[in-house]
Amino acid sequence: MEAYFAGGCFWCITPPFRAEPGVTGVVSGYSGGSEQAPAYEDVKAQRTGHRETVRVDFDPDAVSYERLVDLFLENIDPFDAGGQFIDRGASYTAAIYYTDADQERIARAKLAVLAERCGHPAAVALEPFRGFWRAEEYHQDYDLKNPEAFREELISSGRKSR
Repeated sequence: MEAYFAGGCFWCITPPFRAEPGVTGVVSGYSGGSEQAPAYEDVKAQRTGHRETVRVDFDPDAVSYERLVDLFLENIDPFDAGGQFIDRGASYTAAIYYTDADQERIARAKLAVLAERCGHPAAVALEPFRGFWRAEEYHQDYDLKNPEAFREELISSGRKSR
């Protein structure tokens, strides 16, 4: 099965999903916009309407979609409507793209619980999945290919302290 999450910089949300038992793959890409096959520079410059997104491939017998939503919410700032950490703009805002009614129901319930617990709604868009375009190869598994630069990104972005 597949799940789609936009949580700011796709480099930064890939490792938590990859480490989760039952996740069989994580791919960096773009979702949410209407342009076909967007390029990174256009997405980053806010020209396409896409968000940086990860596709999480998972075995539903080993990990639940509910667990993946929890993991997503634990690794973002769900109340930041302007982006995530140092990454600002619409292409870095948080979203859950659901692929079916069950995913929508689960994500909606998780966001409702979060809002009730914190006293205000989360700034996480909940949208139907419309398409996913794989990002350029140098974005795939960035943390594994560039561990020093990735570690610096986590520290400078403020994500490491989260």
